[in-house]
Formats: sequence, C-alpha cells, structure tokens
Amino acid sequence: MRARDLEIYQAVMRVGGVGRAAELLRSSQPSVSRAIAALEQACGFDLFDRIRGRLVPTREGRLFHGEVERSFLGIEHLRQTATRIREVGGGTVRVASLSALGNTIVAKATAHFLRTHPDARVALQIRTSASVRDLVASGQVDIGLAADEISTAGIEHQAFATPRAVCLVPAHHRFAARRKIGPKDLHDERLVALAPQDTVRIALDQLLRACGAAPRIVAETPFSSTIAALIAEGVGIGLVNPISLPQPLPGDIRAVAFEPGVYFKALLLRPAGAENSRLVAAYLTALFKARNAP
Repeated sequence: MRARDLEIYQAVMRVGGVGRAAELLRSSQPSVSRAIAALEQACGFDLFDRIRGRLVPTREGRLFHGEVERSFLGIEHLRQTATRIREVGGGTVRVASLSALGNTIVAKATAHFLRTHPDARVALQIRTSASVRDLVASGQVDIGLAADEISTAGIEHQAFATPRAVCLVPAHHRFAARRKIGPKDLHDERLVALAPQDTVRIALDQLLRACGAAPRIVAETPFSSTIAALIAEGVGIGLVNPISLPQPLPGDIRAVAFEPGVYFKALLLRPAGAENSRLVAAYLTALFKARNAP
C-alpha cells in the first residue's frame, strides 16, 4: 500500500472522478486508474463500482475512506507543526511556577517574551512546588520554578532567587509603625503561617523555639499571596515572600523587616538532559531579565 496511491485515492474521493483528480494532481487519467487498481489489490476489496464509466464508492470504499481521511488530517497536522517549528522554533514554551513568582516575575517575563516573539505561545501553569517538580521531571514542561523544599533528584536545577522574608501586618496593627521586628515579638500573636514543609517556616520555627516564643497559628497555607489576602482581612500577621506582593502595597497592609533574616529560595528547574530550543532559550533570557529588573 503506497502513500502515492492513497493520495490519488483521496483526490478521487474528493473531486468525484478520475479526470478531475488527474487534473488536480497534474497526472494522467491512466496513471490515476492504475493507482486505484493497485490500492484495491492491496486492500483485497473493491473501493469503487464502475457504473457507466463512473466510479461509485462501494460500502467498503466509504469505510476505508473515513480512515484515510483521518490519516491525512494527521499528516496535515504534522505539516503545520513542522511549519511552526521552522518559523518560531517550537511554537509553545511550557512553564510551571510556584504562585509567588507566577504572578510577578513570570508574568513580566512572559509579557516581554511575547512582545519579542509574537507568533509563539506560552503554556503557563501555577502550581505548588511539588507539582512543578513532577511536571518538570516527567517532561511535561520545559521550565519550572519551585521552592527549595522539593527533591531535585533526576532533574537539572539552579538557584534562581533568594528574597528575604518580610513580616506583613494590617495597617492598624501596633507593629505597622515599627522599622523591624524579631521572633520574640511574635509571641502570642495571631500568626498566618506558611506550610510546615516550607524552608522559611522551618527556619522561623527554629528561631521561635530558640527564644521561647509561641505565636498562635490561626491558618496555614503554602502561598504568600494567600497569607497577604488573609492579613488584609485582619486575620493576623505573617512572614511572606516580598516578590509575591503587589507594588505599591495596598493601604490596608504594611511590610516590616524581620530580623534575623530568613530567606526564601526559588529554584529554576529543567528536565534532565533537556536541550534548549531557540524559544526556550529566549524565554529563559526574559525570565532572568525580569528577575533582575528593579
């Protein structure tokens, strides 16, 4: 069963006759007729009934044509994919990010990238760091950004950002006018805390134990943006990643320095052995540019 015979058969089915198919394919009618006969022999059944010089598809022919049509749609999809790869280096950059960076640095990087590559696309997912890691490890995304509490076994990784945590408080809170606060100040305070596995949460817990401070944890979440939203509602105070905060801050919250310093650490993840396409390389450039922007 030759590809050229299938192409000729597809043309005959589309235009309804050998003569018109020959014109479409810039071939001769005998060549078209021979291709149809060869395909029928390969199939083992008649594709057409010959009625008064016309080709009328048989029941078997119509069934077979449905499969051929689907195959040609697949080939056309491959042609379109090849065109996108040739023209824009792959078409889509797949990115997964933790929330703290996804709505800030990653959003800025994506906007810059799309301005310079208007024919490209970005498939962006905002996930927990553990989910980002799994997406990278399975090759479902090209680039991942995750917190450093994940396992990095089997993936390529490098440090991306290490912002210092700040304490977020409601504007009416007594700490709002302070230049800095420390772990002792958190004693008996209503604390909106990061998830227990977060490295900043672990560092804070160690500082609290060392000075005997015991805040009242009223909520836990892995997302700094969620902590900020709860604090804006007056639920309590909490340590957050400053990168995740809108600038300028809303009038109902304040950011206060926390000492000694504890640091968030974001990792840039790539699938093991991944090679940069032109688009992935360009997106990485935009990502580092957005990170370094004031």
